Formats: sequence, C-alpha cells, structure tokens
Amino acid sequence: MRESRVRFIRQLGVTTPNVDDDLYSGLMLQPRIIGIVLAIGIAVQRPLLFLALSAVLLWSALVPSRNPFDAAYNSLVARPRGLAPLDVAPAPRRFAMGMAGTVALTIGIALAVGASITAWVFEGLFAVAVIQVVFGDICGAANLYHLLRRSSMVKPPDASLGTR
Repeated sequence: MRESRVRFIRQLGVTTPNVDDDLYSGLMLQPRIIGIVLAIGIAVQRPLLFLALSAVLLWSALVPSRNPFDAAYNSLVARPRGLAPLDVAPAPRRFAMGMAGTVALTIGIALAVGASITAWVFEGLFAVAVIQVVFGDICGAANLYHLLRRSSMVKPPDASLGTR
C-alpha cells in the first residue's frame, strides 16, 4: 500500500494497526459519491440537491453509527466479499463530514436565495476539497481538526470537562 494512502487513513483518525487497500477503498466510497453528487449539483444548480447532501453529511457527523455511506459499504461491499466492515467514524473524519455538510448547506441556502456568486465560490472550494481527497489522498478538514486539537482549541471527544 502506498504511503500516501496509509497517511490518509491515519489522517482520518483510524488507528487500526493493520491498514490495507480494502480499508482505503471503504473510506474512499463516501468522498467519491460526494464528488459525483457535487458534479451533478454544480451542473444543475438546484438548492434541494445541496440541502439533501448537507442533511446526509451532517447526519453522518452527528450520528456516526448511522452513517448511510458506511452502511452502504458494509452491506453492499464488505459483507458479500467477506471484508471487515467500517467502524464508527473517528473524530477527525466526523469533523470533516461536518465541515462538508456545512459547506453543502451554505451552497444550498445561497442557491435558494439567489446568491449565485456565493454559491459558485463555495462550490469551487468544495470541489477543490473533494478533488484533494479523491485524487490526492489529502483531507484538509481532517488536517484542520488535528491542527486545532494540537493548539488546544478542540478537546478530544473523551476529554473530561474542566481539564486541559
């Protein structure tokens, strides 16, 4: 497995000792689907498409045990092929899904209110981020999570209140 793929998997917060191409493929299903939906959304410029994408992404970030992308992979790919299912998304991956959902929500609202320039700017930013993930094995949002956590702006999910 290429080092960039291992680094990508670790960047998303996956700490499983044995990482392989199957795990990488499972983690890449979601960004690939998002990329397809984003391309369609940019072409048709319909707010409902972006609002629906936002709802699915934010749901996945807030209720990671019910992530529809992971459920699709686990039931349609992993189980029939005898592969290990994807676990619940770690904090960096959830943070990235939350950011993507927020950007999709911004685009949907901008299109709904007729702010087309704002929509185009955020569509461009979203497209660059998705291209980085799909073709570059780099998740800027997960990197931001780690940066914020190192600077103590984000507490780890299991940290007690009132401690540093």
